[in-house]
Amino acid sequence: MVIESQQLYWLQAVANSALFAALFTSLFFLFHSWPRRRRRWPLLALRRFIGRRTIPPFVLKLFGITGSTAGAEGKERLLLQSGFRIDPLLYELIRRIAMLAGVLLSAFGYLGMKHSWRLPWIEPVYIAAAGMIAIVMLGFDRTLLESLGKYRSHKMMKEIYTLSNQLLYYSGSKMGLHAKLSRCIPFCTAIRSDLQLLLNEWYEDAEQAIKRFKRRLGTDEAYSFAETINSLRMNENDSYYSLLRERIQDYKEKLDMAKDSRKETTSYVLFVIAGIPILNTFRIFVYPWVQEGQKLFEALN
Repeated sequence: MVIESQQLYWLQAVANSALFAALFTSLFFLFHSWPRRRRRWPLLALRRFIGRRTIPPFVLKLFGITGSTAGAEGKERLLLQSGFRIDPLLYELIRRIAMLAGVLLSAFGYLGMKHSWRLPWIEPVYIAAAGMIAIVMLGFDRTLLESLGKYRSHKMMKEIYTLSNQLLYYSGSKMGLHAKLSRCIPFCTAIRSDLQLLLNEWYEDAEQAIKRFKRRLGTDEAYSFAETINSLRMNENDSYYSLLRERIQDYKEKLDMAKDSRKETTSYVLFVIAGIPILNTFRIFVYPWVQEGQKLFEALN
């Protein structure tokens, strides 16, 4: 059987296409099988991915979230003080979804206790308790954020106090402010990454870098420290270093007040703990005599 030239041409084209597809598939899977370097900052990449996404308005309306300026700014300030750099509307959406999940968990646990369900991994009462705890914690999230913000603010205040003292130590040096701040990095722990980012952005636009720095930290002490840095940047005069001395004195007074407050709180806690053995002694030794006296009076009556 003689194959015509046109049929032979199409057979050759199909064979070449199949060969190309097989070669492409082999190279594709070969390149994808090579080990790849792990992403260095996966959380940062996830944060940027979330930051580029906007929440649809109908989702916010569905959960009863309104973008009021005052409420959003207040919640954003609380989140920044607590160290959470997240959109306040997104935070509120996540909070309400979590509260809804807590309600569903509590209802499921209640039904399990009512109908005596036997779950293989956990008792229904624990599910109901977990849901109720989640509802209470998410309902009082503002109080928790304020407490966390105070703790973070106190921690940053100690580092800013040390950093300010170190800057004051370099007041007579001929180094620039950028070099002085670079020398202060080893004395920082909580704000080291933010300070390093400030120094990296310094020569691009120092004023905007300082604004972003104080916005990232979000505390009152960070705001005052950033304003002091900005004043020193514009003019490194002795008067501005006197302003830095005043700031240092303010930080010291606040740290002393916080220390006294912690001592007072600790003394209250120790007083309560010391009262527990006294109550136990009363229950074991004194209360039986009180009961016997009551029985005696009842018998006399």
